Amino acid sequence: VQLQASGGGLVQAGGSLRLSCAASGHNKLINFMGWYRQAVGKQRELVALVSNQGSTTYGDSVKGRFTISKVIVRNTMYLQMNSLEPEDTAVYYCNAMIGGATYWGQGTLVTVSS
Repeated sequence: VQLQASGGGLVQAGGSLRLSCAASGHNKLINFMGWYRQAVGKQRELVALVSNQGSTTYGDSVKGRFTISKVIVRNTMYLQMNSLEPEDTAVYYCNAMIGGATYWGQGTLVTVSS
């Protein structure tokens, strides 16, 4: 199973970015897909999750600003990030539970300048 993440970059505060994560190499049910992030000197934290039924969960710090979605037929998940803040600067990791096993992508860096 491979999770290919993309879409990170440098953006000014108040701007927007969209992250993508595509899952491949499997033929099992995707239970969940989501994003976690880790800033320098901090623990990895939940950003957002979406279940195979479409229910979503968000970390408190991103509620109202970030939106997670998925395209089932493409096994692809998106994270639309609006109103970005310098505190959102981190490496964002794609995560998926597929067939009961957990997988991680390689991470994509998001830098928000003030």
